[in-house]
Amino acid sequence: MELHDVWFVLIAILWIGYFFLEGFDFGVGILTKLLARDRTERRVLINTIGPVWDGNEVWLLTAGGATFAAFPEWYATLFSGFYLPLLIILVCLIVRGVAFEYRAKRPEQKWQNNWEQAIFWTSVVPALLWGVAFGNIVRGVKIDKNFEYVGNFWDLLNPYALLGGLVTLSLFTFHGAVFTALKTDGDIRVRARKAALGLGLVTAALALAFLIWTQADKGDGWSLAAMLVAAVALVGAIGAIKIGREGWSFALSGVTIAAAVAMLFLTLFPDVMPSSLNSDWSLTVSNASSSHYTLKIMTWCAVVATPIVLLYQSWTYWVFRKRIGTQHIAPDAAVD
Repeated sequence: MELHDVWFVLIAILWIGYFFLEGFDFGVGILTKLLARDRTERRVLINTIGPVWDGNEVWLLTAGGATFAAFPEWYATLFSGFYLPLLIILVCLIVRGVAFEYRAKRPEQKWQNNWEQAIFWTSVVPALLWGVAFGNIVRGVKIDKNFEYVGNFWDLLNPYALLGGLVTLSLFTFHGAVFTALKTDGDIRVRARKAALGLGLVTAALALAFLIWTQADKGDGWSLAAMLVAAVALVGAIGAIKIGREGWSFALSGVTIAAAVAMLFLTLFPDVMPSSLNSDWSLTVSNASSSHYTLKIMTWCAVVATPIVLLYQSWTYWVFRKRIGTQHIAPDAAVD
């Protein structure tokens, strides 16, 4: 296996890690408006991800940096062609981070409500747009012979990509509901389990349609195997949450995300960004990659840095592993 193939696999793993981790905190952000009944319950939900949301975004930064260094042609075409949706995602992530930090800085109810609205919408929009973006990458976009994107924003809003966006939105919300059931106690835990059941059924219908469409259009034996793993894991996650096994459900919903993302990358390979105009103009792992020397240096850096990142992030989750409920929230000091 060539080093550019190795880095294609590593970038796929980074995206799996990002969607697994950021997926549930997007879901929790969405549930602050859909599940929480009052401000105290919203504080419980926000506190479940408060210690970890910023660490989860490390995976996005690493995936973007790895793409830039290992596949500069892919990075250039992707970020120029998808400039507007990626800019929207970036702005949402910035505002979302500010909202988490600023929400409790003042006691006025209006101030806190505005930041809670920001948390909700900046969770919804990226959860939707990531699916749209990856749907377009897999489907193929208008790339010319100079490896430049020559389409426009509206070309990205096609039925396949929009379905992909609905899948990531529903899947992340389901993942977040399971995480909420795993991390909370009391009435909110019971309602999170009920919400997860409904969300799971919606997710199953959307995901099945999207994955079958993907398999029929671009799939092979390996992608079919990944699709079956995703389908079985999702059914298992729904069954586990139904009987109150939140830990198993969360693990299986994570497997669903991992298998679904793996399927998308398997359908891509050896392309990294197919051209819908001419297959000869597609970006591949070979024509979009950096030099062998660059990839070699990156590999050694990854060998040293990756265990450190995994250790400190695992430690964070271990420290904040206990359940929380409304009884752990201090009396609300907000004023009108």
